[in-house]
Amino acid sequence: MFSKEESRRLREEFWISFGKSFPRKWILYNTKIKGFSFKFHFDTKTALVALDLEDDLENRINCWEKLGALKSILKDDYLPEAIFEDIYILENGKEISRIYVPLEEKVSIHNKNTWQQVMVFFNTTMSLFEDFFNEYEAILKD
Repeated sequence: MFSKEESRRLREEFWISFGKSFPRKWILYNTKIKGFSFKFHFDTKTALVALDLEDDLENRINCWEKLGALKSILKDDYLPEAIFEDIYILENGKEISRIYVPLEEKVSIHNKNTWQQVMVFFNTTMSLFEDFFNEYEAILKD
């Protein structure tokens, strides 16, 4: 077991290492679409890359419908393993809509032996999500 402080330090070390290993500016929250963001997630059990819709329900539905129309393109041309969940409950109980790609292997942010694998997964998967977004941004913003 790790103390909270040890866990915090390991998390910080991972993200600093990831930034140094793959130095680039990710889109993340800078989509210019309200409530539409990309996220990296890595904890003691899982790693995933996600596209989250967190706005009010009406805007979420509107954006989700556009993403639904592009679903086959996203899955066929970019991320075949993408999982679409129109209702996704976060750990804090908040309801969002999410498209995500989980890393299937068992990994932990507390295990440095899995870090390189997660970093490569993050870089590859987020790059494909961003390529999709850049190609279809006009449709998503409309």
